Amino acid sequence: MMKEIIAIIRPKKVGATKNALDKLGYPAMTAIPVLGRGKQRGLIGEINIEIRPGILEQPRVMKYIPKRQFSIIINDADVDQVLSAIIDINQTSQFGDGKIFVCPVDNIVRVRTDEEGEAAIN
Repeated sequence: MMKEIIAIIRPKKVGATKNALDKLGYPAMTAIPVLGRGKQRGLIGEINIEIRPGILEQPRVMKYIPKRQFSIIINDADVDQVLSAIIDINQTSQFGDGKIFVCPVDNIVRVRTDEEGEAAIN
């Protein structure tokens, strides 16, 4: 059985996260820029913008903030190792560290060769 790890992380942590996953033997991934926010409704300091005086006191400073979404397909046996690596790199104990979702994968098909399952990701 395989799992998909979907990690939403800070853009400035992308390089370190990719390097850690590469060292674990998972160089293949999909990474896309995304916008979102958590319960805190946006964070000042996540992007480089000039802030007008008084804006920090206003509620709902920013509707959405830029993040990166990684999608990685791995074997069940490697889930804990990959989760630990992502958390170690991205955990700052501050709002905005991100989220990780672990989802089951029923099948994978490599379009070029019609290989299925584990053969399609190796």
